Amino acid sequence: MEPDVRSFLYELEDKNLVKHVSREFSPRYEIAAILKHYDLEFTVIFEKISNFNGKIVGNLCNTREKLSIALNASKSRLHEHLLYALKNPRKPTMKDDAAFLDFSSPPNLSQIPILTYYEKDAGPYITSGVVISRDPDLGFQNMSIHRLLVVDKDTLAIRVVPRHLHHFIKKAEKRNQPLPVCIAIGLHPAILLAAASSPPLGVDELHIANTLLKDKLSVFKCEGTGLIVPANAEYLLEGFLYPTCKVDEGPFVDATGTYDAVRKQPIIKLTGIFHRERPIYQALLPGGSEHRLLMGFHREAAIKEAVSRVVPEVKSVRLTFGGCGWLHAVISIRKVSDGDGKNAILAAFAAHPSLKHVVVVDEDVNVDDLNEVEWALATRFQAEEDLIVIRNARGSSIDPSADQEALITSKMGLDATRPLNKPTQHFMKGKIPISDKVKKFLLGE
Repeated sequence: MEPDVRSFLYELEDKNLVKHVSREFSPRYEIAAILKHYDLEFTVIFEKISNFNGKIVGNLCNTREKLSIALNASKSRLHEHLLYALKNPRKPTMKDDAAFLDFSSPPNLSQIPILTYYEKDAGPYITSGVVISRDPDLGFQNMSIHRLLVVDKDTLAIRVVPRHLHHFIKKAEKRNQPLPVCIAIGLHPAILLAAASSPPLGVDELHIANTLLKDKLSVFKCEGTGLIVPANAEYLLEGFLYPTCKVDEGPFVDATGTYDAVRKQPIIKLTGIFHRERPIYQALLPGGSEHRLLMGFHREAAIKEAVSRVVPEVKSVRLTFGGCGWLHAVISIRKVSDGDGKNAILAAFAAHPSLKHVVVVDEDVNVDDLNEVEWALATRFQAEEDLIVIRNARGSSIDPSADQEALITSKMGLDATRPLNKPTQHFMKGKIPISDKVKKFLLGE
């Protein structure tokens, strides 16, 4: 079976990680509320949607366990798996047919169960849409995830930040031409992860996805735009982005869980909609675990690689859930000199410019347990010696406390590693010996 959202759901079903909802709920708020309830737990499939002959799936890849299943890799090796794919992208197999060609129609977005998530959202939003485009001058493709506001039945407003798609849009604007785009919805998580990564300009994220999927990805060339797209998408929306035709986009809840600013953003005019029989529409909860994991995972890998260049060994890196999967990092290292913690902090900020706060801990601290991280701060950190503050640095547009237009913020690094000039035993955790008799008692034997 070729990797797609359906094959991935079969794998999750086998591991009892899916909850089926047979009762009908509205795409306006109700489905979002249920996804939020199961945010850190189940993938949810909504079986019955009014006036829609298909299903909605949410929380598709909302835990590291599911990411491990998607990449067929152990959780401890996920960062290395992604870094390998980024450095070794391989061209996928071209097919002359695509699963989404089962049905086609003139564009009418009202026929897709696009969710409205939060009470002050500007309208229904596509949140798992993978946008595929091509450099107007050089011809290479780019794939990235963007939120897409429904403006009317054939028009979307797209939020664009200054990355690769923005570069293409500027070239199209200079030519006074629209930019051909395709939007794929309902994809295997490996494709979403590749689309959320940031390889150098000119590297096709579809090739990264193919490496992640061990050369099992199939692609298809669309007739209307000439773009190469995943052949097993549930939906394929084809159209043109108009760089100078802009509308208000937002407010909308971002990874911080707060509303992003309203901005003028370009529109996409759709020319066609294609989908599979009984399509599965993927809803990605804004500010939820899946949003934060997909958005930040590549940055975790980049931080780990950068810090590994300046310290002997990096054990773990986490962009924390409380830090919105984007703004806060906890890094555990094996320290051999008293400068290692500070070097790790500076390397992390260089690897992920949006990062706001970094805590560096020793290898005996579990980065996934924030009680242990706080314990390290309480017992191993002295603000006068171990605090780094960087003023007026580049920050993130999603941080409401920063200057969101100029992207200026203050940053803080905390070195919560053991000082090497004091006896190690002063910082060791106390351990209670557990006899076999106690073990059996605790196990109920």
